[in-house]
Amino acid sequence: MRKKSIFLIIALFVATLNLRPAINSISPLLDTIREDLGMSAALASLLTSIPVLCMGVFSPFAVKASGRWGIERIIGYSLIVVGIGIATRLFTQSTSVLLLSALIVGIGIASIGPLTSGFIKKYFPDHVPSMIALYSIAITVGAAGSSMVSIPLEAYFNSWQIAVGGWAVIAFVAAIMWWIMVKPRSESAHVSGIKERPQIKLPWGNRRAWTITLSFGLMAMLFYSFTAWLPLMIQEMGYSKSYATLCLTIFVVIQIPISFVLPVLLKNFPSRRVWLVGESLFMIVGLVLLMMNFMPMVSVILFGVEAGGLFTLNLMLPIDSTTNVNDATSWSAMQQSAGYVIGAMGPILLGWIHDASHSFTPAMIGMMVIIILMIMTQIAATRKKKGMERA
Repeated sequence: MRKKSIFLIIALFVATLNLRPAINSISPLLDTIREDLGMSAALASLLTSIPVLCMGVFSPFAVKASGRWGIERIIGYSLIVVGIGIATRLFTQSTSVLLLSALIVGIGIASIGPLTSGFIKKYFPDHVPSMIALYSIAITVGAAGSSMVSIPLEAYFNSWQIAVGGWAVIAFVAAIMWWIMVKPRSESAHVSGIKERPQIKLPWGNRRAWTITLSFGLMAMLFYSFTAWLPLMIQEMGYSKSYATLCLTIFVVIQIPISFVLPVLLKNFPSRRVWLVGESLFMIVGLVLLMMNFMPMVSVILFGVEAGGLFTLNLMLPIDSTTNVNDATSWSAMQQSAGYVIGAMGPILLGWIHDASHSFTPAMIGMMVIIILMIMTQIAATRKKKGMERA
């Protein structure tokens, strides 16, 4: 069993590595891709928004499919789908094909993301915190690696198609390792723990649930806007492409220690509202410094601290607001499903603003407006009801 657990951990880590390269490898090369294909900023933003939108739209279908065919099989098939979507970019010569690849990749990622928690709970019920930490590290490593290596790959092969499509190798390797190490099966014993999930009713009529969902959605809007446009924002200020890519990498990497440190800090200062609002104010400070062209690296660090902290804190809100496991599960499902749909609008909105103004300054002002709205929802989402403290 110990040997099997090691195989499962390796398979899960390698599989999770593939959740972000298809998105993050695009960002450093977005300017090159736009020039080559003649894409507007709004159209180019879809390369980030489509996968994020898929994460919101297709996640419930992935959970339902896992109840019929097994969580292991769905993840295994989804890795193949991700690999096919990324490999399509190797032969891309048109905008339509590139957008199609984003859709294929998005469907694959959407089918893996929501099922990893169930996989961890099923095979590692006594080690959930450590496995969640491993899951977070794998996502961040995949995001940071693809952000950092894309430009060197493009320079070496003199092809942005290879730079963004070569990541298919990792996806196919992960798929092979998954089918060998996990050995997906569809017996009822393997899906019994998942069958109940599709029957969970999401709290669409609950005002507080919508407040929590909106808080998560606005956070996702900002996060994926930075993921898509941060390098170009910095390049527009006169900095080199390599420096802009380094900033994006730091933005991603700094989220790892924040994810570990924040739970420790919450033990001494448990107020969710203080941390949520404080992290949001960090972002406003970072945007002001970026607009002043004052050491973009400082702003990037503040953005990374905010991104790592707000993601963890928002995931805690459904648990804080409910009194039983079923409600917490349904609220979390609604939060992420509708939240990612809201988040997908961020890169598109910034792209439209940039096309209209030919500058990222109005876009950054717009992001400040979003942050103010997010702070208002955070305050509402952390307002305690009578009886909740007693519960």
